[in-house]
Formats: sequence, structure tokens, C-alpha cells
Amino acid sequence: MHCHASCINSMLLFFFLKPFCKPLCKLHPQVLYIKFSSSASSGLILHVVNEKQKEKYDLSSLCLQVLLVFAKEDSQSNGFCWACEKANFRCCMARTPESALECFSEKHHDLVIIDHRHSRHFDAEALCLCCGNGWMLTCVLFLRPDREEASVMPLINAGFNRRYVENANMMACYNELLQLEHGEVRAQFKLRAGNAIFTALEQSQEAIEITSEDQVIQYVNPAYESIMGYQQGELIGKEIIEVPKSEKNKPDLLETINSCIRKGKEWQGIYYAKKKNGDSIQQNVKITPVIGQGGKHKDRRKGSLDVRSTTSRGSDGSSQRRHSSMARIHSMTIEAPITKVINIINAAQESSPMPVAEALDRVLEILRTTELYSPQLGTKDEDPHTNDLVGGLMTTKLSQRFFVHTEPHHIPSHLTTPLSLNDIPPRIAQTMENEDSWDFDIFNLEAATMKRPLTYLGLKIFSRFGVCEFLSCPEATLRSWLQVIEANYHSSNSYHNSTHAADVLHATAYFLCKERVKQSLDPIDEVAALIAATVHDVDHPGRTNSFLCNAGSELAILYNDTAVLESHHAALAFQITTRDDKCNIFKNMERNEYRTLRQAIIDMVLATEMTKHFEHVNKFVNSINKPLAALEENGCHPTLFNRILVKRMLIKCADISNPCRPQELCIEWAGRISEEYFAQTDEEKRQGLPVVMPVFDRNTCSIPKSQISFIDYFITDMFDAWDAFADLPNLMQHLDNNFKYWKGLDERKLHSLRPPPE
Repeated sequence: MHCHASCINSMLLFFFLKPFCKPLCKLHPQVLYIKFSSSASSGLILHVVNEKQKEKYDLSSLCLQVLLVFAKEDSQSNGFCWACEKANFRCCMARTPESALECFSEKHHDLVIIDHRHSRHFDAEALCLCCGNGWMLTCVLFLRPDREEASVMPLINAGFNRRYVENANMMACYNELLQLEHGEVRAQFKLRAGNAIFTALEQSQEAIEITSEDQVIQYVNPAYESIMGYQQGELIGKEIIEVPKSEKNKPDLLETINSCIRKGKEWQGIYYAKKKNGDSIQQNVKITPVIGQGGKHKDRRKGSLDVRSTTSRGSDGSSQRRHSSMARIHSMTIEAPITKVINIINAAQESSPMPVAEALDRVLEILRTTELYSPQLGTKDEDPHTNDLVGGLMTTKLSQRFFVHTEPHHIPSHLTTPLSLNDIPPRIAQTMENEDSWDFDIFNLEAATMKRPLTYLGLKIFSRFGVCEFLSCPEATLRSWLQVIEANYHSSNSYHNSTHAADVLHATAYFLCKERVKQSLDPIDEVAALIAATVHDVDHPGRTNSFLCNAGSELAILYNDTAVLESHHAALAFQITTRDDKCNIFKNMERNEYRTLRQAIIDMVLATEMTKHFEHVNKFVNSINKPLAALEENGCHPTLFNRILVKRMLIKCADISNPCRPQELCIEWAGRISEEYFAQTDEEKRQGLPVVMPVFDRNTCSIPKSQISFIDYFITDMFDAWDAFADLPNLMQHLDNNFKYWKGLDERKLHSLRPPPE
């Protein structure tokens, strides 16, 4: 893109509007500045002042003005107030339409959020129309989940830019404000700046012509029309060579100009142009090439309104700030997949029209977040059971710190010699006869082993998979390791005890035997999966991450409130294993193989953290299921898959497979997890901590409802995806039966695990 500025007189316009633009042209030392101010009736007003009167105006330093229109104070309005404070935005609160309009007329806020949950208090659409009349702003309509409109057209017609469904989580409010600031609000700033710049071009006394990279005329201003005698319609879309040139120019002048432009340099000099009436006119011309990032390509993206297209020395200016980080990324020798995607989109922007480029800008903002696959945790029908499960399992609700001292983990100094696999008592061996079946009853083994099922089941499963041979460790070392790991599970926990670990180990072994899983994984992956399943909840205190963070526990402090339990399980498992040669199953491994195995185990244990549940499931669906389905439609049978994603999905499904177990086992597990949550709620009330899952009050909780919500929100989609990959019809049938069972109890208004006896 090229800019031609003809110096007809000695006057020059210079725009000072950081960070959106740089000097338009610079032909004379006597400089005019343009100052921008806002008006309710006419938007941005241009004030031209001379050098002595110049002032610096930087939109990047302006504090965003936010107007919150809420009929009454509640947790949601408080959430947005907190978010505004955190983002350093100026926030005003209005309770009535009259006060909202009065406040807006005084300050002309950049962002207006209107609460539409209580529509009887005011008409949100009418209020938005009044605020937006003659003024470009970003307006958000705030809704309850059960009040979503069937069509968004009435909202768009009223002037709303966005719809936000009720979610009082402070970080959700904060993230929403940041997205609005970097999306719609900045776009409005740029649009206002663009309009102002266009106005300045139109009013300039300089003749300005803007062409594309291939020298097609895209814009001429009125001064150009007046001087040259042409109308815009006669020039727009034509190549420069189609416009007659004066014969007075030197023969090699055009070649000299083109040579400068190709090198990315400005050209300035005397040029003779031919007016429409045939007269030649001498012009002092400056031609400035607008070069893209790094000087390697020309920017064609924003047409005649590209600020850089009218600069003389601004090709490295503030309007290229958006590309600066991308320049560094382009120079990297190693790129992550998300970086490659961003680079592809960025490259596509270069040849895209303005609306597409702006849409891609928003895509890039989303892709640069760290929570690509995490949904906004609003729920359908305002189901409190789902809300509490999400709040308890997927978020960390921090409050005033209560510091709790935890005792060091006790590891027995002397372990009784465990039994050999061949010497297992017959009654225990009998309970494990069908351990390779999905319908295996772990509770029978728990009773037969007096709550030590992990050691015995571990011995049999690890033997079946040849783990000792792979690790080059004696069977006695494996037995000692299983026993010390089991000793560090809390038998007092109703759910997170060694029986749960044994159950997850059983499910993991079952999944590893499925044909497609076997094809996908190497022997080291199988061993990592079995070990990870064994240790994935070691030393679990029977409380959630949210509880530990709220209580200010030593573990939460140690792990910075991030994946507290999962980090602890993985770290403690390796501490236990490596501190004593008698149970160090990794002792004889080659160093590099051990590091690979260790990383795989840690990754799988961390994958059981529920805050990233949707990220793992969505990655599996998009990276494995969808490509697999496409290949199978074409008759292909792929055998290579992303092993990391397969292993994460495997242990996640094994960890929360209870709803897919035979009905009696499912009911027993539901009772155990409910009891553990009841105990946590009791302790939170005793200590005065926030109750993270209020529905799990043992006096009022409906266990069927909690199971229905858990299956609906977490289980169904995940096991649909896992079944599509591993082929698990029996599990899906159990899941269907169990869901119907819980629905039947709920329809009868029963809160218990089982119906009353007939």
C-alpha cells in the first residue's frame, strides 16, 4: 500500500492519537496537531492547535468508564464491582433508568452493563437505545440462565453488543470485562479514531492518494479531486498507469520511484501530474510505502482507512504493536501447535477485508487465553446440585485463611513380609477369579482382605501385565511397594481409600486390554498407567481442593492453591518409592527410561484434577475422535494416536467410572462419596469455613439428584467419547440403567440411595 501526499502549500496535518496512529505525513516543520475530545451528540470532535498549544493525548492511558445498571445489590453486582476494581476501571452504579441516563449523560461511559434479570424494574432495550443514540458504546445485556431469548435480533436492534448469562463467580466477571475491553471496547476506540482520521483526511488541504500494493487506487481525498479535476468514482479501482501522466517527467523517473518502493524506502521529489483537463502541474510529492511486519510483506489488510497507509515515517509505529509479539514468535525454531494456529490466522488477516480481520482479532484473543477448553460454568435450569459439584470440584473458592496443621505422613518402619502371589489365601483368591471382568465386585475383595484390596489386586494385575519384568525388579520389591502405598491411603475415608485405588486400578487394567487402546500404547505407557492408577489418590485426606485452599492447609500453601491434592499424590508416591530400596520398584531402570516413565505417571495423576476435565475431554474428541471418524468413513483403519491424550482419558474414565458399574456397585459408591461430602460440609460448618457444596447437607441432600447432575454434567459426554474410541457397550448399558434408576427415585421425590422396602 502506498501513500502519495502532494505538497500544494506549506501546511501539514500531524495526528497525535497514540496508540492507534503515527504522523500522517511530514512535509514542513510548521506542524498542526489534532486533539480529540468526546461529545454526546457528535462523538469525537477534532480540535486543531498549533505547535505552542500542543498537548499529548494518549488513549492507552484513559481509564475505562463502566456503568453498571442493577436494580438491586446482589452477588452478581458485587462480582462486577470487584472485577472493575481489579481491572482498574472506573465504575458507576445506577439503580433506576433515570439515574442511569443521568449518569451516562455526564460521563458517557465506554461500557454499559444492564441487568435484565428483573425486567419489571425497567425496560433494558429502551434504556440501551437511549444510551446508544448518537454514541458508539459497548452495551451488555445481563440475563438469568432461564431467561435466554429465542432470538438475539431484538437485542442487536436495541444496540446490545453482548449477552452475559448469570454467573456471580468473581473471576468469571473479571474475565468477561477483560474480553470486552480487548474486544468490543477497543474496537469502538479504533472505530472512533478511524472516523476521526478519515475526517482529517477529508479536511486536509494536501492532495492525498492511497493505492494498494499492486498500484490500484483505493482512496483520494477532496483536495486531490479539487486540484486534479477528477471525481473519486473516476479513479477508485483503477491502476495508476491508467491515469494519464505528464510528459515532462524524466524517462527513468517511474523506474526510480518503483525501485525505492520495492526496497521499502520513501521517495520524495518533484513530479509532474496531468490534470483531467490535460494541463500539467508540478508537485512536491512524498510517496511512502506501508510495509508489513519485519519489512517482508506489504500490508493490504485495512484498505484506504489503514492508519499506516497515510504515514511517512510510521511503518514501525504504534499501529504495528499488535504484530510485535508475532515477530518474535515467527523467529522461534520450535513452535507449539497453538502458536502455529495463531501464525496461520495472523497471516490470513493480511489479505482479509476489514470485517473478517476484526473477527480474526477476536479469535486470536480467545486463542491466547489459557482456558481454551474450559466452559463458563453456568448451568441449565439453575440446578443447585450441578452448581455445587462444579463449585466443589472445579473451582477454588478462597476466603479468609484458617491455618490447619497436618501431621507428617506415617510410613511404617517395619513391614511384615507380604504373601507371595502363589500363597494368597483361597478365599481371597476366589474373590479375584474374575478380576479381568468389568463386573468384578471390588467390595467383596475389600471385605475378604480386611480393607487391604490394593495389595492383593495389585499383585495379580501387575503380574498379568509383566510389570516386574519390565521394571527389572524382584516380586518382593513390588509387594513391599504395594503394601507401603496402601498403608498411606486413609482407611477412615468413606470413599478416597485404598478400595477406590484398587477399583481405579481394575478399570485401568480393563481399558488397557481393549484392542484399540493396546494398539495405541507402548509397554511403558501400560506400566505408567497401572502405577498412576495405584498411586493417584495416595494420602487423600477425604476433603476437596477447595476445602484445603479455604482452610489454608499446609498442602495448599505448598502447591500455591493449584492442583493441590493431585500434586501431592504424585510427589508423595515418588518420595515413598525412592526413599527405601526395599520398595523402590524403579531402582534398576535405565535413567532415561525412568525419566520417561516418571513424567508419564505424573501427567496421568495430574489429569485426574477436575478443573481441567473439559479441556481433556475436548482435546480427546477434537484430536482423536473426529479425525478417527473421518478416516473410518473413508475405509481407513488408523493405529497411531496421540498417546498422551489416550492415557489422560483412560485414567480419567477409570477414576470416575462408578456410574458405569453394575447397579449395586454404583449405588454403593454413590453412598460412599455422598458420605464423604457430608463429612466435609459438617466440618466446614464447625470451623466456620465457606461451605463449597451446600447441597451436600446430610439432613437435606437428595442423593439421586446429585448423581443425576454428576452424570449429566461430567460423565455422559466423556464416556460417549471413550466408548467411541475403545468400544465399551457394556459400560454404556450400565450407565443408561443407572441413570434411569436415579431418575426413578427422583421422580418419586426420594432422597435416599434405595427405595423404601415394599
